[in-house]
Amino acid sequence: MANIRFTCETYAWIMCGDTFIGKIDHMADTASQAGFQGLEPMNLQLGPFWDHAKLKDALDARNIRLSSVALVCDWLGDGESSAERAEADKMMDLIQSFPYDVLLMPVQMPQKNRDNLDLRQKNFITCVNGLARRAANRGIVSSYHPNSPDGSIFRTREDYDKLLPRLDRDALGWTPDVGHIAKGGMDPVVLIREYRSLVNHIHFKDMFADGTWAQTGEGDIDFKSVIDDLVKTDFAGWVVFEDECDDAIGDPDGVTLKDGIYIRDTVKSWIPAEALASFS
Repeated sequence: MANIRFTCETYAWIMCGDTFIGKIDHMADTASQAGFQGLEPMNLQLGPFWDHAKLKDALDARNIRLSSVALVCDWLGDGESSAERAEADKMMDLIQSFPYDVLLMPVQMPQKNRDNLDLRQKNFITCVNGLARRAANRGIVSSYHPNSPDGSIFRTREDYDKLLPRLDRDALGWTPDVGHIAKGGMDPVVLIREYRSLVNHIHFKDMFADGTWAQTGEGDIDFKSVIDDLVKTDFAGWVVFEDECDDAIGDPDGVTLKDGIYIRDTVKSWIPAEALASFS
């Protein structure tokens, strides 16, 4: 039986620059008002909320969970650098301070170009598999999230076919981001069906046919087919809303609240009641 729950990625606020760095309590307020069950912050935004007690108190006060955390690093070498390893270990310590499971989601920082692509892809896979194995040894579940800016090293179908079979399945899953997949010229429904066995976390964002980002639910991505497939294949995990439309630059709160309305009025209507997770 599927067990689907919804969480809010904090990327909409990072689109505003430094304005909301360290303001996890504000993001949690908005996510809670929108009806999300969880929050997925990035290491780049935590600021004083690296203090696990402060973060837990902020989320508990708003009756939402730390669903997952995005760990953003470069990972350009043939193994984690000492700084990258320290950042990952710090994040694992934070995760393990919570009394429930929190997913670790590595995200590579896009670079300026795709030069030396084969080497960069090989190095990254080495880094992320090693990181995930270390996390697994601590009882932490991980899931890799590719992205789609021009300098991303995994953004086309050819890239994904090199990447996904080489992930260490014993330690690492895949977070398909339907918007980034579409941005790379692929059909998210087709790709997710093909590699469904790797999917343990998923990101929703929307895009218009011309390649510009849309408010989620207003673009051309077929979210219903994705949800239908998740229900049919007993997906038990978080569906993450990470809106990247232009409106988020000036109004991340408003964009997030609209996502909550879309979930309540549309997305949940596609899911049998027994497949919707609830938390006491």
